[in-house]
Amino acid sequence: ANMVKVRAYELRTKTKTDLLRQLDALKTELSTLRVAKVTGGAASKLAKIGVVRKSIARVLTVYNQTTKSKLKEKYAGERFVPMDLREKKTRAIRRRLTSEQLTKKTVKQTKKDNYFPQRKFAVKAAL
Repeated sequence: ANMVKVRAYELRTKTKTDLLRQLDALKTELSTLRVAKVTGGAASKLAKIGVVRKSIARVLTVYNQTTKSKLKEKYAGERFVPMDLREKKTRAIRRRLTSEQLTKKTVKQTKKDNYFPQRKFAVKAAL
């Protein structure tokens, strides 16, 4: 299983099953390389372990990103969205009042504003 370095943009065009198949191949290759390491294999094989591990990471990253983006599309416009798909921001921001709630006024305050509007002055105070 002699493989060249995988590239993320190439992986993005593949289907989920293809990605999982490639992941399996990479993992078996890694295990054979680890066996070679124990049995005192060639230096080229030992150097390849790092490359294969990074390739596995790339495949998993692309797989997880595509899964998440598909789920985001699925839940777009829904009332309730799974926790891991919601915006993270900060705890304080998540608990903050919505802009609608912030601008809401009581009946009493609305009347007060209507009865006593902001006064307009003709002369601006000279500093």
